[in-house]
Amino acid sequence: MDLLIQFAPTTGLAGLTWGNAIMIVVGLVFITLAIVKDYEPLLLVPIGFGIVVGNIPYSDGMPLGVYDEGSVLYYLYFGVSQGVFPPLIFLGIGAMTDFSTMLSNPKLVLLGAAAQMGIFLTIIGALALDFTPLEAGAIGIIGGADGPTAIFLAAKLAPHLLGAIAVAAYSYMALVPVIQPPIMKLLTTEAERKIHMKAPRQVSRRERILFPICAFLICAMIAPGSIALLGMLFLGNLLKESGVTERLAESARHALIDIVTILLGLSVGASTQASTFLTPQSLLIFGLGAVSFMIATASGVLFAKFMNLFLKDKINPLVGAAGVSAVPDSARVVQMIGRQTDPSNFLLMQAMAPNVAGVIGSAIAAGVLWSVLVL
Repeated sequence: MDLLIQFAPTTGLAGLTWGNAIMIVVGLVFITLAIVKDYEPLLLVPIGFGIVVGNIPYSDGMPLGVYDEGSVLYYLYFGVSQGVFPPLIFLGIGAMTDFSTMLSNPKLVLLGAAAQMGIFLTIIGALALDFTPLEAGAIGIIGGADGPTAIFLAAKLAPHLLGAIAVAAYSYMALVPVIQPPIMKLLTTEAERKIHMKAPRQVSRRERILFPICAFLICAMIAPGSIALLGMLFLGNLLKESGVTERLAESARHALIDIVTILLGLSVGASTQASTFLTPQSLLIFGLGAVSFMIATASGVLFAKFMNLFLKDKINPLVGAAGVSAVPDSARVVQMIGRQTDPSNFLLMQAMAPNVAGVIGSAIAAGVLWSVLVL
C-alpha cells in the first residue's frame, strides 16, 4: 500500500490540468481532421499526436518534455529550435518541384509576389497589438502559408513564440480547402472563373538546369538571410533536373523529407504544453495568422484582376490564390473551384506557377525580415 500511495502522485492523471485536457482534445481533433477529412494528413497526424504527447503530465524530476534538457524530445526539438529541419524540408520540396510552368509563363511569378502582401500587412497589425518588431516579423510570415519558413524565421526572431507560430502555420496550411474557396468566390465573378488559359509551353532541359543556379544567385544576392532555405530548395531542384543524380533526388523527395516531416511534426506538437501554449499571446497569433492567410489569398486574386486590365491573354483570377506557399494544395483548390464553374477548365498547371513562386517569395521575405529586424 505504501508503494501504491507513493506511485499515485506520479501518474499523469494526478497532474492533469484543464489546460492539458484542452490541448489533448485539440491534438485528437487534428488527428481526426487528418484521417476523416484528409486535411494534410502527413502533417496533422504527427503534429496532433505530438500535442497529445506534450500534454501528458509528468513529475518534475523526470526530464521528458521538449523543454527539459537531456530528454529525447529535447534533442528532437533541437532540429526545430535551431532551424535545422526547415532547410531539409526545402531540399525535399526542391527535388519534387517542377518549375517548368513558372518558366513557361514568367508573368505569373508576380502573383506569387502579390500574395506576400499578407505577411507585411500582418506585421503592421501585430505591431499595433503591442508585439515587438521581432515578434511581429515572426508572426507575419504565417501569411506565406509555409510551415518550414515560419518555423525557420520564428526560431531566429522569436523562439519563445515558436510553438504557437508553428502550429498556426501548419494548421492554416491544412485548412487551405476550407479558408480559400469562400474568398476566391467572393472576389471573382462567374465569367472570370470560366476564363481558360493557354497550356504552358514546353521548357527545354537547359532552361530547367540553369534556372536553380541562376535563381539562387539572384535571390541570395537580394536576401542573404534566405540562403539556407533557398540554397537547399534549389539544390534539390538541381538534383532532380540534372539527370545525373537521380538517386540523390529520389532520397531527398521520399526518404529524407518523410523522416524529417515525422520528427518535425512530433516535436512541434510536443512543444505545445498547456503551461506555455495556452496564453493570450497564442490566441492573438492564431487570429493574426488567419487574417494574414486571408489577406494573402485575396491579394493574389485581386492582383490577377489588376493584371488583366493590361493583358490581351487574360489570367483566370482564381490562379492568384495559388500565390500562397501551400504547395500543392492551393493549386489543387484553384483547379477544384475552376472545374466547379466550368468542368472543361483545367487550371492546375497554370496554378502551380504562382504556387512555387510563392515558396520562393516567402523565403525571400523571411530573409529580408531577418536581415532588417536583427541587424
